[in-house]
Amino acid sequence: MTAEYKVQGDVAVISMNNPPVNGLGYATRLGIVDGLNKASADAKVKAIVITGLGKAFSGGADIHEFGTPKALQQPNLLAVIDTIEHSAKPVIAAIHSVAMGGGLELALGCHYRIAAPGAQIALPEVKLGLLPGAGGTQRLPRVLGVENALNMIVSGQAVKSEMLAMAPRQKLFDKLAKSADSLMEEAIELAQKAAADHAKGGALPLVRNLPCKHPQNDAYFEFARNTVEATAKNYPAPLKCVDAVAAAATKKFEDGLATERQLFGQLMLTPESAALRHVFFAQRAASKIPDVGSDVKPRDVKRVAVIGAGTMGGGISMNFLSAGIPVTMLEVKQEALDHGVGIMRKNYEARVKKGKLKQDKYDACMALLKTTLSYDDLKDCDMVIEAVFENMDVKQAVFKKLDEVMKPGAILATNTSTLDVNQIAAVTKRPQDVVGTHFFSPANVMKLLEVVRADKTAKDVLATIMVLAKKIKKTAVVARVCDGFIGNRMVEQYVRQGGFLVDEGATPEQVDKAIEKFGFAMGPFRMGDLAGNDIGWAIRKRRAQEHPGMKYSGTADLLCEMGRFGQKTGAGWYDYQPGQRKPVPSKVVLDMIDKYRKDQGVTPRKISSEEIVGRLVYSLVNEGARILEEGIANKASDIDMVYLMGYGFPVWRGGPMHYADQVGLFNVAQAMNRFAQNPRDDAKFWQPAPLLAKLAADGKTFN
Repeated sequence: MTAEYKVQGDVAVISMNNPPVNGLGYATRLGIVDGLNKASADAKVKAIVITGLGKAFSGGADIHEFGTPKALQQPNLLAVIDTIEHSAKPVIAAIHSVAMGGGLELALGCHYRIAAPGAQIALPEVKLGLLPGAGGTQRLPRVLGVENALNMIVSGQAVKSEMLAMAPRQKLFDKLAKSADSLMEEAIELAQKAAADHAKGGALPLVRNLPCKHPQNDAYFEFARNTVEATAKNYPAPLKCVDAVAAAATKKFEDGLATERQLFGQLMLTPESAALRHVFFAQRAASKIPDVGSDVKPRDVKRVAVIGAGTMGGGISMNFLSAGIPVTMLEVKQEALDHGVGIMRKNYEARVKKGKLKQDKYDACMALLKTTLSYDDLKDCDMVIEAVFENMDVKQAVFKKLDEVMKPGAILATNTSTLDVNQIAAVTKRPQDVVGTHFFSPANVMKLLEVVRADKTAKDVLATIMVLAKKIKKTAVVARVCDGFIGNRMVEQYVRQGGFLVDEGATPEQVDKAIEKFGFAMGPFRMGDLAGNDIGWAIRKRRAQEHPGMKYSGTADLLCEMGRFGQKTGAGWYDYQPGQRKPVPSKVVLDMIDKYRKDQGVTPRKISSEEIVGRLVYSLVNEGARILEEGIANKASDIDMVYLMGYGFPVWRGGPMHYADQVGLFNVAQAMNRFAQNPRDDAKFWQPAPLLAKLAADGKTFN
């Protein structure tokens, strides 16, 4: 039962009951209408209150029905609101906790609204590449004013009820309840008063009948369009939101509503909306591990230890401190500890200075930090994360020591970005407690956490890490063990292609600009300079021993032999001015590349941006397909999340695997076959992965 009906005296109460957020699925919509009809037919009922049970009034559309025919099945949300508006008895929305999207539109259709303090109010559809489709763009401007409403709709950000209640001339809330506990009591009182006020049959107030106009209509909307167009160039939805609100301010309500529906339909068909909706579901699906169900109970983690006070160790520690979890940080030398803690303080103080963190919160975080030079001080911690140098011998030595000192049941995690977690676990007597937790740098900023499941990692360890990831506000994606896991294994192919493109005639700047225009945060050469080219050099040396047949461009090694490791040395693929991060094309590098081509007997050719983007992106796709085949990733959407959250893939394209689905896997495979004909490239790599080839032949997709 997704909508409960009860009568309290002369007031009917319809309570949505569709946890966790009372999504407005078909059964809930039907339940609301049934309740309205019962109340209408009951002579004893004088007024109606609509509210939500549990932790929300309503979070909007039911995500289980999103994009399916059931979402449109009658009564749809428009029909529910129409039924409310035509009720002869006053309908009061009793709002608490969350009223977002369709939930807020439902409330706007009611005759009166009362809200509990602290309720989160939003129309977040723009974040899915859409706009409110059940009158939100038409009604919200009528109760908040055009400017306030447009800001909420275009941003999609939630605003607390008490802030909105303070807005001058607002008509969103007829009353702000004293507290969440008194909400229903006050809502029933409001309902009874409304019933008395309209006992003689006077017209009930409808938001649709309120005036809506900006004092400088034309000038304001021209300004709004110019502003939005400049800030949302890859996203069509924000500009359509402006058009919809402009319709509210210039047309009759019914005509504005028709414009809203037309614009909503247009946006539903855009690739950007398809990508954003894919990301919405992919982010939620990432936390689901096929063989780790809700019956697996997580371990209790009250205190965490971190080995290493370097950039990664400090960043990792900040995540836990900010979440209120005590951290014990270990280093081998006091100077290293002091330096690491100093960097952490600077990071926190920078946030305080920008107004993003309050001083008392900063003080509370640092009070949770304990530092030590002794492993013995870690024995009471529930989890330890090793963040030392990326070397197998070093990491195994750390884990042998941890195995000796950590209490039974403690989770032993490694922050390795490429190394074999099974080999690390093998040096302990408790491999079931060992897991990979690959944080991305800077660890206190980046949202991705790659959770590496070793062969013997216990299910409850995985469950624990997924719960902890949410606490520290990370998006966790599970990977099995292989060289580089999901992200770095794929990025190796991406970087290799960048090198081959330079061999054949492109410049590092041309490659970077092409992929950045496609939407990446930065290209492969700027990324190398930021991360440190010496890191890739070390990996290539190791790969040359383990996989002697792997083909690379020689320019990256020549660059490192010149000592050009990137921003940290002031020189990499680009030159950098002291204290600046802006890349400047380097004549030294271009001369080195030119000499390398001559030594290799290569005549440079002109390479198009289309070819650059195709080879870089499809290299990710092909390796991603192999990762899926091997079971390294659970699903294609997990790969997309890794690249969206950790590698700067454009969100509005939905990730590499989703993008390939949109292009069409047949077309992707055909492009790969063309790339395989290039004599300077790696023809073996460009053979479409068997999974990709099969899906392309069958007309199917990854997702």
